[in-house]
Amino acid sequence: MRASEGSLVGGHDYRAFDAESVKAYVTGVKDIAARLGTARAEEVKAREVGDGNLNLVFVVEGPGGAVVVKQALPYVRLVGDSWPLPLDRAFFEWNALERQAAVQPKRLPQLLRFDPVNALIVMEYLSPHVILRKELISGRRFKHLAEHLGVFLAETLFRSSDFHLPTARKKADMALFAGNVSMCAITENLVFTEPYFDAPLNRWTRPQLDGPALALRTDRAAKIGAQEMLYRFATKSEALLHGDLHTGSIMVTSTDTRIIDPEFAFYGPMGFDIGALIANLYLAYFAQEGYGDDPEERIHSGEWLLETAESLWSVFAESFARLWREERSGILYSRAVFEDLGDETGSTVGLHRFLKTVFDDAVGFAGAKMVRRLVGLAHVADMDAIADPDRRAGCEARALLMGRELLVNRTTFGDIYGLSCIARSIRRERNLT
Repeated sequence: MRASEGSLVGGHDYRAFDAESVKAYVTGVKDIAARLGTARAEEVKAREVGDGNLNLVFVVEGPGGAVVVKQALPYVRLVGDSWPLPLDRAFFEWNALERQAAVQPKRLPQLLRFDPVNALIVMEYLSPHVILRKELISGRRFKHLAEHLGVFLAETLFRSSDFHLPTARKKADMALFAGNVSMCAITENLVFTEPYFDAPLNRWTRPQLDGPALALRTDRAAKIGAQEMLYRFATKSEALLHGDLHTGSIMVTSTDTRIIDPEFAFYGPMGFDIGALIANLYLAYFAQEGYGDDPEERIHSGEWLLETAESLWSVFAESFARLWREERSGILYSRAVFEDLGDETGSTVGLHRFLKTVFDDAVGFAGAKMVRRLVGLAHVADMDAIADPDRRAGCEARALLMGRELLVNRTTFGDIYGLSCIARSIRRERNLT
């Protein structure tokens, strides 16, 4: 059953599965049972592997194959049932996956089934893929990561924008995803608002990080910067976004990259997805010296992370420029106004000016994302896995300084390489807590 059929998500028949009941569910679905190699529940194994903040995730393995079942819970898993959350996020995730798969099928798991009653998605079990964040913590590097992600971002963002889509289709899609209100509200609160006042769920490494964390509440420039980025988040409907693109939403091998979990999907500013991903690369960069297994190797890993952020933007910009030249068929920068009149230069100037606004937005969003992951509710394992709290707080303080710099001065950086220079300079600092 497909979301496009308009079925309601959840309802009286909804039930949250566990590792036992999910086996009976999947073996009772003919196509899924065929993929597993059996219709007998006792012949399959299931385990719950979800380590995120919101959902249940099961890996179900049979004699002939395996699938992943992702089920939305009616509350925020990180907090519990005191924070209710609509199940319809599964509907928006499925619709986002369908649209992204139509553009970049090699970068997503194969989609197998959407069940609106139980708010769940069944998809391909990716193997031998692993979560990118965990590999970055261990210091691993991936040769094709920046290329894969840069092209994915360019193609999914460009092809869902007014540069490419017919305007009626774009507006219909915007109307559909405008319903993902609850997930947008989480971002609006946790990313742009709560880190800057005494929100009950804020947390950080105490007492080591008390000074920098509490200073945000009286940091007028940072607070204004965060609100300016919130304004862009709330008002720019440029393209269909993943909405929560971080290194925990990416699975990799040495040759392949897949993107998962777009349940925060909505139409917003292109720079948001780019900035979120860059922020996570910078957080991983500042966390490297928190691991003392091989200091010299960690320096090289850190440099690779900065180079990956640089390459990610470069590949995105180059791919976006190619799409601008080859697939610009929407209402924006019409060829009738430029190329058809022999004004290729005007089109190119328009492209460069637009990319500059996307870059400035990405920088600001990266800053906001870094701040929230250090002093807000949901942190990143890159930092949390550093066992020594003093060492962890030092890494976090430097990352927090970087986040503030990007948030406050987002329009002053000439290019992505300037961000790398700032990161290296801050990492050399030692007494920030």
